[in-house]
Amino acid sequence: MRARIWGCRGSLPAPAPDTVRYGGNTSCVEVSVDDDVVLVMDAGSGMRPLGRALARRGPHEIHVLLSHLHLDHLQGLAFFLPFWSDDVELHIWGPPSPNQSLAERVASYVSPPLFPVPLSDVPSRPKFHDVPGEPWMVGSALVAGYSVVHQGPTLGFRVTAHDRTLAYIPDHEPSLGVDLTRMEPDWMSGYQVAHGADVLLHDAQYSGDEYSSHVGWGHSSLDHAVTFARASQSERLVLFHHDPAHSDNELESLLTEAQSLWTGEQLPVLAAEGMSLSLDPAGVRIDSPSPSEASRSLLLDEGDRAVTHEHFR
Repeated sequence: MRARIWGCRGSLPAPAPDTVRYGGNTSCVEVSVDDDVVLVMDAGSGMRPLGRALARRGPHEIHVLLSHLHLDHLQGLAFFLPFWSDDVELHIWGPPSPNQSLAERVASYVSPPLFPVPLSDVPSRPKFHDVPGEPWMVGSALVAGYSVVHQGPTLGFRVTAHDRTLAYIPDHEPSLGVDLTRMEPDWMSGYQVAHGADVLLHDAQYSGDEYSSHVGWGHSSLDHAVTFARASQSERLVLFHHDPAHSDNELESLLTEAQSLWTGEQLPVLAAEGMSLSLDPAGVRIDSPSPSEASRSLLLDEGDRAVTHEHFR
């Protein structure tokens, strides 16, 4: 199983000279298990550059897993090149709601007046699915989605293939109303998602001081993310959903704090745009992009100009 991070910023995009190393795009993670099938976890603004890459590679089947429908996790969908192709089988999965179907909720964004093209006119004709209560197969990967604590219906996802598991919980406040250090792990929000994962991508938006004024906002402090990862027996923690106000230097200070709290062998790392993760029977490898690679990810290429002119003029 291979994964690549295309966006790891929280709340809204934050492009700036002091966010280049870790990126300003919001949540989007690509997971590949089979050559012709791709999983995409969340549709933040990082989905736009991912779409360029997938348009060149041409997978037959794409499954988008939406953790929830806040705008920072949905805003890239309408700028995703495969969304505008009738040559791809596009599936969109998301949390069920008793009030509206998933298609109706997505259409409230991909429709006038918020977007010039109605969802009914999108060439890919995406198929919408409520995430089921039991794990299901996508290609050769076993996928599961479980509810976690955040505002509105929100899921964390667990993807297992070849005896390796990647857990993804980008928006999560497991400490809301409880003391994680005194709680039985299997009662924690998100435990089903993260338990025994080889790699856990987890919300770490706030420092401890910042969290005290953001209780109930639906996000984790750094120490809560570390406590949760250790309680769930996750092997590797990747700190995710960076606050838009945090510069690269501030993120690295938070990383130093997280590593000082960690008791496992493999120290936590900061999620970064362009980071690749390989999970196979031989082990887990995490590679961060070089500064030059991070800078190149900000550039707009000719393919972007063409699709923008054709679809949105």
